[in-house]
Amino acid sequence: MSQTADQPSADQVAVDVPPHRYTPALAQRIELAWQDRWAAEGTFHTPNPTGRLSEGFERVADRPKAFVMDMFPYPSGAGLHVGHPLGYLGTDATSRFLRMDGANVLHPMGYDAFGLPAEQYAVQTGQHPRITTEANIAAIRGQLRRLGVDHDERRTFATIDPGYYRWTQWIFLQIFGSWFDEDAGRARRIEELVAELDAGTREPAPGTNGTGRPWAELDGVERRRVVDAHRLAYLHQAPVNWCPGLGTVLSNEEVTPDGRSERGNFPVFRRPLTQWMMRITAYAERLLADLDRLDWSDAVKQMQRNWIGRSTGARIRFPVGDRSIEVFTTRPDTLFGATYVVLAPEHPLVETLTAAAWPDGTDPRWTGGAATPAEAVRTYQRQASRRSELDRQNEAREKTGIWLGVTAVNPVNGRELPVFIADYVLTGYGTGAIMAVPGEDTRDFEFAQVFGLPVVRTVQPPEDFDGGAYTGAGPMINSANDEISLNGLDKATAKATITDWLVQRGHGEATTTYKLRDWLFSRQRYWGEPFPVVYDEDDLPVAVPESMLPVLLPEVDDYSPKTFADDDADSAPEPPLSRVADWTTVELDLGEGLRKYRRETNTMPNWAGSCWYYLRYLDPSDDTQMVDPELERYWLGPREPADVGGVDLYVGGMEHAVLHLLYARFWHKVLHDLGYVSSEEPFRRLVNQGYISAYAYTDERGFHVPAAEVEERDGQFLHEGRPVNREYGKMGKSLKNMVTPDEMIGAYGADTLRVYEMSTGPLEQSRPWETKAVVGSQRLLQRIWRVVVDEQTGAVRAADDVQPAEETLRALHRAIAGVRDGMSTLRFNIAIARITELTNHLTQTYGADSAVPRSVAEPLVLLVAPLAPHIAEELWARLGHGESLAWHPFPEADERWLVEDTVQVAVQVNGKVRAQVTVPADADAAALEAAARADDKVAAHLDGRTVRRVVAVPGRLVNFVLG
Repeated sequence: MSQTADQPSADQVAVDVPPHRYTPALAQRIELAWQDRWAAEGTFHTPNPTGRLSEGFERVADRPKAFVMDMFPYPSGAGLHVGHPLGYLGTDATSRFLRMDGANVLHPMGYDAFGLPAEQYAVQTGQHPRITTEANIAAIRGQLRRLGVDHDERRTFATIDPGYYRWTQWIFLQIFGSWFDEDAGRARRIEELVAELDAGTREPAPGTNGTGRPWAELDGVERRRVVDAHRLAYLHQAPVNWCPGLGTVLSNEEVTPDGRSERGNFPVFRRPLTQWMMRITAYAERLLADLDRLDWSDAVKQMQRNWIGRSTGARIRFPVGDRSIEVFTTRPDTLFGATYVVLAPEHPLVETLTAAAWPDGTDPRWTGGAATPAEAVRTYQRQASRRSELDRQNEAREKTGIWLGVTAVNPVNGRELPVFIADYVLTGYGTGAIMAVPGEDTRDFEFAQVFGLPVVRTVQPPEDFDGGAYTGAGPMINSANDEISLNGLDKATAKATITDWLVQRGHGEATTTYKLRDWLFSRQRYWGEPFPVVYDEDDLPVAVPESMLPVLLPEVDDYSPKTFADDDADSAPEPPLSRVADWTTVELDLGEGLRKYRRETNTMPNWAGSCWYYLRYLDPSDDTQMVDPELERYWLGPREPADVGGVDLYVGGMEHAVLHLLYARFWHKVLHDLGYVSSEEPFRRLVNQGYISAYAYTDERGFHVPAAEVEERDGQFLHEGRPVNREYGKMGKSLKNMVTPDEMIGAYGADTLRVYEMSTGPLEQSRPWETKAVVGSQRLLQRIWRVVVDEQTGAVRAADDVQPAEETLRALHRAIAGVRDGMSTLRFNIAIARITELTNHLTQTYGADSAVPRSVAEPLVLLVAPLAPHIAEELWARLGHGESLAWHPFPEADERWLVEDTVQVAVQVNGKVRAQVTVPADADAAALEAAARADDKVAAHLDGRTVRRVVAVPGRLVNFVLG
């Protein structure tokens, strides 16, 4: 059994096939010819209202605009399989429909071309990633062209084009040159912050002035450090996933639950490294609130809400000598039950608070067997660095920790609380410190059991409670001091009461926090956008002037980062760019004469290029600005004051439901705050297309074998003569069950593939792939062809002098209404079903030898055009039209033919359906009963029986209730 088609090739036609039948060979010729004509005539060139691409705008000036866009592909060497075009064909059918329906449609395509796969191939082969990537792009462009998509090819680009990533670097400079004004709730220019600091109208934000001295007393370098700490793009020593065996930092998604690299299975360590960060957390509330204004699925919105993770509660300060530990908690009402404090092993206070020696009588369980607290802490930190965040949060794992040898003071009752470090607390969540309340938290209770710590309950459990942590509701207990009592209060009242008390006493404040963390923006890679910054003699970052953009990637001999011994956790990344000495060290005049600077040797993540590409589609050749404001307002601007603006339809996979969308929204909001875009959001409407699944096969080792090489014999599946197991999964390289568009187009033609993929369900729905079922779509197109073209002579069957009967007009306009509904709601399967019904009606009504009314044949061709554009164009031309139908108006349904003259009504006897009768649509109850009694089947059931009651519902049913 093969996943590939078993049809004849395009040039193989059976002898008995009529000479003018729509065969795969004819489909190939038609499709290639029309693709060439579209390209030569610029059929799908979309005019802008202004600028280089404005030619022809006068013909669309009075049309509404529609910006339809796909998540652009990464150009892998394998090219597209038939699962990829599902979204591309959906947007293509939609853009073609909208154009015919009177819109000025922008439907572009580009390529997300920086990334790890091309770099890995370069490491293995020595071939420059650009060569590999550009070859892959050419292959995919060819596949998309062969599918007949209506992209405006003038707007195509790749993120690796210097003319594109120049503007990616420019956007980075805008973010680097901005800060978030909490009072205004938006980004502002960094110069405005400096002006306010100089004027004394603003003081540095808490935590940004390490000296503690006022701004006026700081020297130039100290002031620069304060300003840098406010920037939206900033350097920060952050805990990262360091993999010495690969020589690079990994994202959380690239680390397995057992703390090893997904690629290569090397140990991964959590260690602090200085990295570029994006202050996306400043936008957490806006990112959350504006979800309600977007036309996205509830599922995607909820995924974003969960990722942002908004929590309300209180920050509480626990004094430790002359310092204090700040804790965020959503349950300040349980403060009286706090019996110890825990810091994340990486918390910056750990080194400062660790005691010089263990106090007398220290519990041995608290020391880890070490002679001193410092030794215990270092050992534990190293152990924690080997664990992934996922592993550290595993609630089933036994709790471990080390006491720092000091205690903190609970501000509500003065109780001394031992301060531990434990790896179940993470620096990225809250403040990296918790107050442990073992009476009401399962993890805290387990830790307390291991280390012999007290448990104080502050919520009354029910009588049947069997011990452990009680996490349910109940009145407060054991929660009072001389100034305040929470006893007897419910949770909400207790939270508000204790928070007010903490604020009044200066021990804390009400606050909101988020699970969202700032975006780690550095990669130790070669194949990425260089940062447009250099470092001066004070090792502080300096922006490269816009006139020096783009900062180009240098040529290198070795694309691989330096690797280290697998267990060398103290090693540090050495990116490939760091080895290019004549590029890394540079003399520049940045306004103070020629000076030596050091370039940044990390590169940006591939997320950078995909954050803003929709803006560049508006005019990718504009070398004077990122985007023309007039073009942005036209294509993306809000339609009304409450509208967020953005792309009208954005289609892509659910795998990008969080990070890509979140990062793009963040960049867009910064650009909006700085006045570069009028829209508040990048994507007004989002649709996630479903997946295509197909059979896959595994051998006795559990390894996947190529599905195309599997045969079925006597109900058994064999690969090279050996039995294999059949399973079902998402089509792709990993399962070796790919079917390429090239195979299907070669066997059936592009239009057949398009109709098949669109007919298998709504765009959002996942669906199975079945090669043998494709022939059904081919037969539909052959029937449509026969409606217009005589297969024996090639003559057009449509005639002006043949008038359609009323039933044909009714079938036509029902089809028009149904296709419009299907196209508008992305339920292309509904549109194809209505086209099929109309085609069947015409085939049955007019036969093979009769002329077909032109007034019906032409609308049928127009209905087909968005879904199967090549055959539609060919039929349109054969019907005598010299111009492409791409801009021809889409048919409108005449309402009078949508009204039913007659209806079928079910006739029941004692509730069981015994017959169906046809009656006028306006028949009343008496007429329904008369028609039912006249039916022979019904009469037979009523013969000799007593009718006690008749229930007649006009338009629906008649029920005879017998005695």
